[in-house]
Amino acid sequence: MKATEAGLLQFLKAAPRFVIPIYQRTYSWTDKECTQLWDDIYRAGSDDSIDVHFIGSIVYIEDGLSNNTKRSPNLVIDGQQRLTTITLLLAALADAVGDQEPLEGFSADEIRETLLTNHRRSGDEFYKLLLTRTDRETLKAIVGQHDYPTPKSDRIVENYDGFKDRLAAGDAVVETICKGLVKLIMVDIALSREHDNPQLIFESMNSTGRELSQADLIRNFVLMGLEPDYQTRLYEHYWHPMEQDFGQAAYTAHFDSFMRHYLTVRTGSIPRLGDVYEAYKAYARQEQSKGASIEDLVKEVRSYARHYGVIALGHQSEAKLAEAFHDIRELKVDVAYPFLLEVFDDFDNGRLNTEDFCDVLRLVESYVFRRAICAIPTNSLNKTFANFARAIDKDNYLSSVRTFFFAMKSYRRFPRDEEFIQELKTRDLYNFPRRSYWLRRFENHGRKERVHVDDYTIEHILPQDPNLSTAWRNELGPEAEKVQERWLHTLGNLTLTGYNSKYSNRPFKDKRDMKEGFKDSPLRVNQGLAATETWNEQAIKLRAGRLAKQAAEVWAAPVLSDAELASLNVMKNEATTGYTIEDHRYLAEGHSRELFDAFEQRICALDPCVTREFLKIYVAFKAETNFADVVPQAKGLRISLNIEPQDISDPRGMVEDVTGVGRWGNGNSLVRLTRMEDLSYIVGLARQALERQMDQVEPN
Repeated sequence: MKATEAGLLQFLKAAPRFVIPIYQRTYSWTDKECTQLWDDIYRAGSDDSIDVHFIGSIVYIEDGLSNNTKRSPNLVIDGQQRLTTITLLLAALADAVGDQEPLEGFSADEIRETLLTNHRRSGDEFYKLLLTRTDRETLKAIVGQHDYPTPKSDRIVENYDGFKDRLAAGDAVVETICKGLVKLIMVDIALSREHDNPQLIFESMNSTGRELSQADLIRNFVLMGLEPDYQTRLYEHYWHPMEQDFGQAAYTAHFDSFMRHYLTVRTGSIPRLGDVYEAYKAYARQEQSKGASIEDLVKEVRSYARHYGVIALGHQSEAKLAEAFHDIRELKVDVAYPFLLEVFDDFDNGRLNTEDFCDVLRLVESYVFRRAICAIPTNSLNKTFANFARAIDKDNYLSSVRTFFFAMKSYRRFPRDEEFIQELKTRDLYNFPRRSYWLRRFENHGRKERVHVDDYTIEHILPQDPNLSTAWRNELGPEAEKVQERWLHTLGNLTLTGYNSKYSNRPFKDKRDMKEGFKDSPLRVNQGLAATETWNEQAIKLRAGRLAKQAAEVWAAPVLSDAELASLNVMKNEATTGYTIEDHRYLAEGHSRELFDAFEQRICALDPCVTREFLKIYVAFKAETNFADVVPQAKGLRISLNIEPQDISDPRGMVEDVTGVGRWGNGNSLVRLTRMEDLSYIVGLARQALERQMDQVEPN
């Protein structure tokens, strides 16, 4: 490595050519960054007390520089944004000075022939700086003073025009900018391909990940350092088509999230969004140690990116699948994307057909929507979906998915019809976050001629106006306000209409019988209103019950065949240890048995998911896994809690830290129950271990 301080203009004059490698991101500076650079240059040019202004470093690989007539270009690995922006400013300055020379060395010809081009060369060698893709041709058009390509790079043109507008402010501004440019210095860092590791240097200069996105870092990690021909082939065949599939805006907005979901699929662990680059490096190196090539890795990312484009970005797919993915996107089920990516990959490789794939998607949709209606906390969903695919028997794909959904308990449960219907009838659906989603899905379920719900508005049959009219008070009865308060925003009182303003706060029969009223409505959600005579609490509840039962068919729960139920029972039976309470001599009778019975009753009452399992030495109480293990002893119970001692709140100091101590049971926190008076306190400690296990918060 050679690092020297240099004046920027002298650096540009001396260097023959710079090329931005294909793996680098496109030009991305906005007006904000350009304004900051302009202000710095203008300040330096207008203040005689400022001798120099430092603008950072430019790091490049010296690629065969010699005294030959035809020189290879320098490959820029850091500083391309500054270098490109300075080039745009110099091109705008050459336009602005015209036939003048506001400062020695700043005539238009001098700027173009020494700072922007190698004027005696031809072709690409004519240009001092070559960018990537569309950016390249647009910058060549500006420097070469010819027409823009189609399509052009909007960011390049916008910033070039911005500098031209600033320089149009007058000769004084032009002269000040020229003076400022003379004062710019930089660190010229030249690397040798043979002796330096560009990737390590690049990482050290971008160690915080703030300047570059995780996607930029990953692309550079994969492609940087490869032989140019191999690098070009991988980029052309895999990475660039992937960038095109995403599109520039979606690539910027979605690629980091995609890589997070992809890594979750491949590793089973969910990296934090800011740690995606480090997680990918670890994964790539692990795969390479198993014999995978760089091409294998890039090809796999490309394949999963196609799946992501269909799932998350609405790219073209078979109609039935496209509809299911649209519903999942509208429900905002991003947390399920790792599972859906793997199922899509299995579908792509022929492990399940279109019908089964669609059924899996609808089960995922129903699972998330039912849980939202039943107000089940969502913080476990990331782990559920991250590891879902590992529980699937891929030889019996759909059956395995149904069985897994059906078997989940407690906070992971798939709400059954009874719970879903009951909650749906009383839930505030008007203020539900996905209001348009559930209305559209309900109305269009089973329809071949789809209704565009966005063309309608939500109508409260019983109006929202707190000042109820006399007609409505008579309709609702003596507790009119209570009826309105309880049922106003619920399923039974909500419908769709294109005539909301006409309905206003009219009495129910007016809304029903008027022209284009409920009787004339073609919407499924309005069926039954024509035959309703009075709109009161009973009518609202009856309609809610009817609609909720229909909703249970729209968002269907898994229904297992006799064979699937039998297999589920077999799995449960296989989990039986064969031990019973009789195998624990201290639980036969007496003080320890009394303590155990009381503890068991209280622990099992903490949550429906809690189960008890007798083992040879101890009794395990578990949800996902063991959270409290009881070893019966002569004078009481020794209880291991599966929570770290530092994470438990224990104001009485009863918990012992047994980290590294041999014992029966799981967890590093131990507590002893010898007195019935301590039961409630120790159950409270066990509750913390249970809640710790259940609280699977998604990483940021």
